[in-house]
Amino acid sequence: MDAPHYREEPAPIYDSFDIDLLNKVLVQTAFSPFFLFFIPVFFKMQGEDWDSRSVIYGFVYFAAVATFWLLKWFSQVYRNGWSLLFAPPRFDWGEQIVVVTGGSSGIGELIANTLAVRNVTVIVLDVNPIITENYNITYYKCDVSNWDEVHAVSQKIVEEIGHPTVLINNAGVVQGKLLLDLSPEDVKQTFDVNVLAHFWTLKAFLPEMIKQKVGHIVTVSSVMGLVGAAQLTDYAASKAALVSLNDSLRYELDKRYNAPKIRTTLLLPGYIMTPLFSRVTLPSSWFHRFFAPALQPVAVAKAVIAALDEQESRTIFLPFYTNFVRWTALLPSYLRDYFQWLSGADFAMEGFVKVSGRRADEGPIPQHPSPENGHAKSD
Repeated sequence: MDAPHYREEPAPIYDSFDIDLLNKVLVQTAFSPFFLFFIPVFFKMQGEDWDSRSVIYGFVYFAAVATFWLLKWFSQVYRNGWSLLFAPPRFDWGEQIVVVTGGSSGIGELIANTLAVRNVTVIVLDVNPIITENYNITYYKCDVSNWDEVHAVSQKIVEEIGHPTVLINNAGVVQGKLLLDLSPEDVKQTFDVNVLAHFWTLKAFLPEMIKQKVGHIVTVSSVMGLVGAAQLTDYAASKAALVSLNDSLRYELDKRYNAPKIRTTLLLPGYIMTPLFSRVTLPSSWFHRFFAPALQPVAVAKAVIAALDEQESRTIFLPFYTNFVRWTALLPSYLRDYFQWLSGADFAMEGFVKVSGRRADEGPIPQHPSPENGHAKSD
């Protein structure tokens, strides 16, 4: 069956206004050091004295915001081992061989096609073929939850194309069942595809990256790896495992393999707008649409490609509210439960129906469940 192609219908302008858009505007204005520097200067040009409150408060605000961005920049430089004076070299896309698991549909397909348009050599691992006319994409049938298949295909890839330099572990599944309704096969499939597949692809492709001391690993997890919700016990647990996997891998690369230039990016998205979760029940109030907007697939693909392009190890929180989800565990229990109730997460999956033969393009709702994007295995 042909892979689905998603068409995004234009939304009214008021539906496009959410906290993410507001955040982008504020970053360029009220929280931009360049913009803020001119505020006290403006007051001075209007005749204010240097010791007037307007000028002093303006410079204090500018200094506070500038300090924040400076510390963030230093953290970025430290994390990626850059020089304070020299920027890293530009990423040479023509030299890259990118492996995308679960790349035949959803976000994986979008990333694969976007990179291929850049004349990047892209390899898609999936149980179903990718429908594309781009000659830069090579498809290998592979159930990435099976070590024997991954090992055999990886050897074939090296022989026919070369050693991959970028690995995007995107394949994933979601069962959408209450814990007692999960069969042993359901639980095994969830962890085989969502967790063990990452170990198998890393074991297959990471050794050469370590040998060359360069590469990039992208781990597609979910905001549900930071919080839990009803009817997502296996899914949330598997995504939490990926968060720990990414952290431990980062320390192994830095401290044990002496390969800090191998970058690691962790993606923690909220609900992504793909047909797979069309049966998920999301709160429809203006409040929820503003503070917890659904993600367009292209936004996720752009964030992943930007991390690759800028050669940074980073954690990607999308949309904006997911930046704060990780702190909910520090809240008193009554506040934690209040935000859980406010999100509607525990009832979002009530009408969920798993579609056989389709990929888990995303995980459920953010603080409603979360996303995924491709699949490695169908029922």
